[in-house]
Amino acid sequence: MGLLSKILGDPNEKFLKKCWEVVGKINAMEADLEKFSNDELKQKTFQLKERLKNNETLDDILPDAFALTREASKRVLKQRHFDVQLIGGMVLHQGKIAEMKTGEGKTLTSTLAVYLNALSSKGVHVVTVNDYLAKRDAVWMGQIYNALGLSVGCIINDASYLYDENFQTEKDKDKERDATGSFKVEASFLKPCSRKEAYMADITYGTNNEFGFDYLRDNLVFDLEEKSQRDFNFAIVDEIDSILIDEARTPLIISQPDFESSGLYKDFSRIVPKLKEPEDYNLDEKLKTASLTEEGINKIERILGVGNIYESKGIKYLHFLEQSLRAMVFFQKDRDYIVKDGQIIIIDEFTGRILPGRRYSGGLHQAIEAKEKVEVQPESKILATITFQNYFRFYEKLSGMTGTALTSSEEFDKVYKLLVIPVPTNKKMIRQDLADLIYKTEKAKFKAVIEEIKVKQNLGQPVLVGTKSVEKNEYLKRLLEREGIKHEILNAKNHEREGEIIAQAGRKGAVTVATNMAGRGVDIILGGSPLNEEEAQEVKALGGLFVLGTERHEARRIDDQLRGRAGRQGDPGSSQFFVSLDDDLMRIFGGDRLKAVMNTLKVEEDQPIQAGIISKAIEKAQIRVEGFNFDSRKHVLEYDDVISRHRKAIYAKREAVLKQNYDELKNNVLDILRKEVEKIAGDEEEMKTIFSVDNDITIEKAFENKETKEGKENMRKVLKFVCLKTIDFFWTEHLVSLDNLKEAVGLRAYGGRDPLVEYKSESHKLFYDLQNDIDSQIARTIFKVSMNQ
Repeated sequence: MGLLSKILGDPNEKFLKKCWEVVGKINAMEADLEKFSNDELKQKTFQLKERLKNNETLDDILPDAFALTREASKRVLKQRHFDVQLIGGMVLHQGKIAEMKTGEGKTLTSTLAVYLNALSSKGVHVVTVNDYLAKRDAVWMGQIYNALGLSVGCIINDASYLYDENFQTEKDKDKERDATGSFKVEASFLKPCSRKEAYMADITYGTNNEFGFDYLRDNLVFDLEEKSQRDFNFAIVDEIDSILIDEARTPLIISQPDFESSGLYKDFSRIVPKLKEPEDYNLDEKLKTASLTEEGINKIERILGVGNIYESKGIKYLHFLEQSLRAMVFFQKDRDYIVKDGQIIIIDEFTGRILPGRRYSGGLHQAIEAKEKVEVQPESKILATITFQNYFRFYEKLSGMTGTALTSSEEFDKVYKLLVIPVPTNKKMIRQDLADLIYKTEKAKFKAVIEEIKVKQNLGQPVLVGTKSVEKNEYLKRLLEREGIKHEILNAKNHEREGEIIAQAGRKGAVTVATNMAGRGVDIILGGSPLNEEEAQEVKALGGLFVLGTERHEARRIDDQLRGRAGRQGDPGSSQFFVSLDDDLMRIFGGDRLKAVMNTLKVEEDQPIQAGIISKAIEKAQIRVEGFNFDSRKHVLEYDDVISRHRKAIYAKREAVLKQNYDELKNNVLDILRKEVEKIAGDEEEMKTIFSVDNDITIEKAFENKETKEGKENMRKVLKFVCLKTIDFFWTEHLVSLDNLKEAVGLRAYGGRDPLVEYKSESHKLFYDLQNDIDSQIARTIFKVSMNQ
């Protein structure tokens, strides 16, 4: 504890002390609420809404709302919120991050803050990491909100739904849902609806991708009725570290195809394999960059038949060359992406889940397609883009929950102004985290992993094995099959069964091999789910779930998340990582030196070592990578903040066009026309060219003539169409210009100038030009478009 904390007291402790006082008030209401009928319980919701209308605040009605939510949960889910979950709900309501250990019931905890904030009728968004969890939680938790008279929507990649208790196909689905709702989606209760209807519900479940894409799509519509989202009131982000940190560097992009470049990617996919390291290029694995040597440049120039690739004739090839080289040396099949149905599908490096619909930007995706010899999709022209960092800062109040946030608390504070509050566990954690076992080679490590799994399975102790990539996952699968060890495999290739596989990973003798996706979303209950009490006791006697990590991840959070699968709710359990000096993290950050030490000490290949100094070295390497990744995300955000200001202004301009009545729109366009006339005053030829009118006629009269010819209704359509089309066209061009500018200013660092300062300065000029170009084009187009043709 720091000196200030000793003097002033721990602020977290003070916060929790206040929370415990409120918990007492909530508990005092429980006995009275138990006497209420279901209809009386629902009626309480309307009473709380009335209290808000009478100037009471959400904080004033919090005890009543939380007590109601707990009572509804007891009736429909047969689950009662623990006192510590009530504290978690208060943390979320106050716009903070609740760090809750795995198995503490984050999904149920969120219902408290969701219900309370939904009473304002401004909408609450619950954000999950994938479609499976969005549907599961809407169906599972939807019962609570439905019992309290609130509506629930759900948006996923290709559909949208409203929760409807009567939308069932079989009578006994409700009983089945109560038993399997934590890991199995019952689509029977989700009634298809429009996107807008799902967003107009009191509570909307969905993925971060869909919320972000819907925002971008809403800002491309030509009619207000086509917009689906409403104002950004309150969002609770489940697994907030995964969404706001791990995925922060990958922007959401809506694009259209640019057909010119596909052939060049195919050509360069055949050229780059002829380059050899280190004579033709040098690698920096920490920064993930590849730079051509003098010999490499000469070789490329000879192949292409150009004198100097950095002059105008050859420079157009540089982009394709750089991306093709990156695709070859840094991106591996079954680690970074999979090839499925003739398509390249990205694997999230942190969760191990596939990301359908997401594409690498800047031509990298096309370069990978050419490398894997699948159809090269046309390179994209960006229509709209946003990072998660900027999207989630739109919300008036933002909060989140995760089991692993403290190691990233600095980033949450600096980027999102979010404080992390560790919520106490309901029962004491008794899991044993064993020291890492370090092997000289990867081969020896996996041999030891197989032997350890055999020992545990023979005892009957369930084992969850975590792997970093699909490639290693499937390699381990082959080793287990060769040894005849019965097991389940979970990776990006069979993610559809994710919930069911993980839910049974606690059964006696179970062996489950999973990528990082195993760490998210579904509890592993000892004895399996639904609970088998007899088997659960047997597994507890054997030591509970054993978590075996086959490699340390770059981020400590991901390792902690894997460990956290064991020891839920005071259960016994243990975890251990098997590490080799060939692992990526060790190899990049000093594995060679450690290997030299082990060789000097004549350590046998299959002889593991357990040394505090090496474990500390691993943690230091992780901290360095985390720091580098934080800087990288901060770098992306600093540049995106510039685009964000431009986006805000352009989207406001667009919104104004959509919302204005005819007279307001007409006056705005007339102002634009007058400014354009001032620029070319006296130039009769120019007046005729631009406005199709003579110099002696006023612009107002010309507009009036056009209005008479078109009719007011058609003229309104002309004005709206021209304004929106022009804004969209020039915004798209502006995004391309900013992208090019970002690349250009990077080189200025060599001249001692700060690229970010240069980018801000020049982007400001570009934005000024953009606004002038939009107005000028509107003025030059209005008189040339007609709805009567």
